Amino acid sequence: MGSYSVLKTNFSPMLHSQDEFSLPRLSSSLHSMKWKLNAVAFAQDQNEDEDKKNTGAMSSSQQKQEKLKVKSALKFSGENPSTPILDTINCPKHMKNLSIEELEMLADEIREEVIYVVSNTGGHLGASLEVAELTVALHHVFSTPDDKIIWDVGHQAHPHKILTARTSRMRTIRQTNRLSGFPKWDESVHDAFGAGLGMAAGRDLLGKNNHVIVVISDGAMTTGQAYEALNNVNFLDSNLIIILNDNNQVSLPIATADGSPPPVGALRKALKRLRQVPKAITERVGGQAHEIVAKVDLYPRGMMINGLGACFFEELGLHYIGPVDGHNLEELVHIMKMVKAIPGQGTVLIHVVTKKGKGYAPAEATPDKMHGVVKFKPNSGKQLKLKSSTLSYTQYFAESLIAEAERDDKIVAIHAGMDGGTRFNLFHKRFPDRCFDVEIAERDVVTFAAGLATKGLKPFCTIYSSFLRRVYYQIVHDVDLPKLPVRFAIDSAGVVGADGLTHCNAFDTTLLACLPNMVVMAPSCERELMNMVATAATINDRPSCFRYPRGNGIGSIIPSFNKGTPLEVGKGRVLEEGTRVAILGYGTIVQSCVAAARLLQRFGISATVVDARFCKPLDGELIRQLA
Repeated sequence: MGSYSVLKTNFSPMLHSQDEFSLPRLSSSLHSMKWKLNAVAFAQDQNEDEDKKNTGAMSSSQQKQEKLKVKSALKFSGENPSTPILDTINCPKHMKNLSIEELEMLADEIREEVIYVVSNTGGHLGASLEVAELTVALHHVFSTPDDKIIWDVGHQAHPHKILTARTSRMRTIRQTNRLSGFPKWDESVHDAFGAGLGMAAGRDLLGKNNHVIVVISDGAMTTGQAYEALNNVNFLDSNLIIILNDNNQVSLPIATADGSPPPVGALRKALKRLRQVPKAITERVGGQAHEIVAKVDLYPRGMMINGLGACFFEELGLHYIGPVDGHNLEELVHIMKMVKAIPGQGTVLIHVVTKKGKGYAPAEATPDKMHGVVKFKPNSGKQLKLKSSTLSYTQYFAESLIAEAERDDKIVAIHAGMDGGTRFNLFHKRFPDRCFDVEIAERDVVTFAAGLATKGLKPFCTIYSSFLRRVYYQIVHDVDLPKLPVRFAIDSAGVVGADGLTHCNAFDTTLLACLPNMVVMAPSCERELMNMVATAATINDRPSCFRYPRGNGIGSIIPSFNKGTPLEVGKGRVLEEGTRVAILGYGTIVQSCVAAARLLQRFGISATVVDARFCKPLDGELIRQLA
């Protein structure tokens, strides 16, 4: 029997009296039974003996093997995939009468469709592949849009889009005025706003009885807001179903140069203990004889809370079920139906174990590199990256910071689960004791860096512009007001069109420039970026920041040994002298200003081009000269 399989044997007579048996009492009774592991082992033996007695009949595991043999292999040829079952699904209700075998085939067809689409459009891949079975099970058991399915991590949602009447438009994803790469409330009635606990409480206030299901990844579980909501769940006592999608990548370094190092953090270790020794028990709940899988193992669960025999989630008042094989559709459907059927079930957390990139060998082998991709060849996974004579701005930043750190042992680097995305994997390789990964918890990045700054260190925090919005309070209260010299390197700044509204990174300049003590910079090219890294390293009396875009440099001359020259704070520079008009640029748009000046010159108009360098403090003297 596989490590996550569901036991169908009924242990009810051994575990409860004639009274109705509620979930809290079930959990309490299970914790008190020291002999239950032996009972499980005995039941497994009995099941195997029963299979052997049925002459001519195959065991469930043998039947599954036969199904796998009959099942056609997934095809990733790059051609439009054949999807006979998916072609009959125009909305989720068309899935209700499908058998388990048909649902399994549907999940495979979804994988083929996702790979075909993303290979032609680019975008997020691995996360959607891992939830194919989970998504099929959710839409088979529950009924959107009445039931609400909230995808905490939006890049998991491609299968959800495919099953909710958008298959024919998937090939327009990430294009102007077409499908978004993430769930979008005004795109479909099946896309729910991401606030599951509030939606459940609102449902209760309105006297409705629909289900609210939240799918949250183990990576998103490391954020403070997730714990705040879990703390509130038991107090509100709402019926809520939480699917913890655990792919063992709490903090996945994206596209690292040296492969994917193991994830970090205590949560990863706790979830690993829950996965290691899964035992299964089937219980009957209440007089209505509802079967529900209550997978329990005292040893790994008890390890989480002082050996008391209850896991962290149960201590918060949640009913924990798991671990569950996230790629076993029969088991997923069975558990979800049983949870759905229990009246007033409270908050149930189903711990689902998945594999990132499941079903596609290149994505399984390199989940870091296949997390987010450009266009690629489906038959090999080879990404069709455009060759460039220059490196990315992110790479130039990392190499410049390493050069500064070589000369200053007080420089430290901090990121939020983005080792490869920020290229801090290079810094970590050179200075392993001076690089900190706090997982996907940007607020902790800021306050942790503030603490380092109070001890005389020089912290550089790298945060994507889209994620900087999460930490504004910490920047104001923990860094700017006390004037702590924390340096913020704001990656992927500016408009990132294909990723849609969630990645419109145009707000950071305004947010930070209004703070009283922050120095705000933006480079016009990669050389200027290196100069600003050097500048930030010298600012020790207040916080500072600089923003740079996603993409490659323009080919400017790089300083020797990647070591920039500190700039005078608050001073811009004149790039071209003119006589009739002046064009003032800030950041990489300066290159467009230069191009505009040359275009004007063709019409006899002489233009001065200025690189502001600093948004705050502004170079007032230079601006007055331009006027």
